[in-house]
Amino acid sequence: MEIKEGLTFDDVLLVPKYSDITSRSQTDLRTKLSKNISLNIPLISANMDTVTESAMAIALAQEGGIGIIHRFLTVEEEVEEVLKVKRSASVMIENPYMISPDQSAKDAMAYMREKGVSGLLVVKDSKLAGILTHRDVIFEGESNKLVKDIMTKDVITAKPGINLSEAKELLREHRIEKLPLVDTNGQVKGLVTSKDITHNENYPNASKDKKGRPLVGAAVGVKGDFMERTEALLEADADAIVVDIAHGHSENAISTIRNIKKAFPNCELIAGNVATAKGAEDLIKAGVDAVKVGVGSGSICITRVITGSGVPQLTAVYDCAQIGKKYDVPIISDGGTRTSGDLTKALAAGASTVMVGSLFGGTDESPGSFVMKNGKRYKIYRGMASFYAALGRKSKETGTVAINDDLNDYVAEGVEAMVPYKGTVADIIKQLSGGVRSGLSYCGAHTITQMQQNAEFIKMSRAGFAESQPHDVDLM
Repeated sequence: MEIKEGLTFDDVLLVPKYSDITSRSQTDLRTKLSKNISLNIPLISANMDTVTESAMAIALAQEGGIGIIHRFLTVEEEVEEVLKVKRSASVMIENPYMISPDQSAKDAMAYMREKGVSGLLVVKDSKLAGILTHRDVIFEGESNKLVKDIMTKDVITAKPGINLSEAKELLREHRIEKLPLVDTNGQVKGLVTSKDITHNENYPNASKDKKGRPLVGAAVGVKGDFMERTEALLEADADAIVVDIAHGHSENAISTIRNIKKAFPNCELIAGNVATAKGAEDLIKAGVDAVKVGVGSGSICITRVITGSGVPQLTAVYDCAQIGKKYDVPIISDGGTRTSGDLTKALAAGASTVMVGSLFGGTDESPGSFVMKNGKRYKIYRGMASFYAALGRKSKETGTVAINDDLNDYVAEGVEAMVPYKGTVADIIKQLSGGVRSGLSYCGAHTITQMQQNAEFIKMSRAGFAESQPHDVDLM
């Protein structure tokens, strides 16, 4: 039996090279998520129920990355999360929320709260009749007034096709926040808001689709409703579908990939997780547009402990990246990333992007409420193969967990944990991105691709690892 050597991030360092970079701003972090989707930074938030829903996905897209909505929701709930991301910013809202003039002010307020918007277009017989903003209804919640009694009737509008600078000038000139786009027949064709224009100016590095909306991905499983879920998510304009399974080098995963690609050939499909070159190649041959790599490397994953299976993450990424390069399919490193240095090493080993979980857990944007322990704030962070995650999945699927369900049949491969409160995720993204930019400069590279060409790894001993940490000082 041949026993191979496997290395992870703490086993190696990148050898510094001559650099002509005088400022980190000279580095370029643009990269490929998949065959046809590009990102401005190589960061993805993990499709975990304690990491990514719409708030996290919006924050990642604003900074140039992408979030993957987890699949442990009903189809309708997951679709709604995708729609929230898509509606959070755009050059033009194609399908603005509308209401009838004959509905009550109370209905209008409830609809605004449900959709998280501050205004509605009032439409009668398919034509614009007025506009209703939060200011119009704020004191009308208990009254019996109808929308037509309190709406603004003289609405400033523009024709479809107006450019952004012209729209901005109209909004400024008339001191308004919303500009409906109406055709010659009076029918609503879209909406431009001051919020969207400001958003574009505030986040010039944001990752966007062809319509100027934030990029967002969404996960599906390999059993049950995965085809219906995929169709609904694509109809909601999810930019990428992620086939989510712990052991991606399996018949279940390959069959799912083929079925989705056959039904939706233009779908940008990502799948995993795998840990070997053969696993990556089989998924690529099945039709994926990117491969997710990592088995047992996550901070809350105990697959290696329970099953004895896995490959140290750096070796897994490197082996899979050789296959990815052969077929021109990007590789995503998923798991084991604790620092920006780990992120840089994963990219240097051949990954195009890195999926992050625990580093983004505990932020304002991660799902879940805060808990207090010893006077400090924490958020729950759990593996999707953990016992309570499985319990949540079962109750989502069936509506209940029967008392006679034999939960001993389930063997957990993840744990539940708490992570300290970290503030806003934007600050973490900036730190990680800055670390990678510095890493590029140490490799004498201006781009991630150039770093991969220049990269030279050196293996280090335990003493070398200890030397890499702060030592012989008392930390403050």
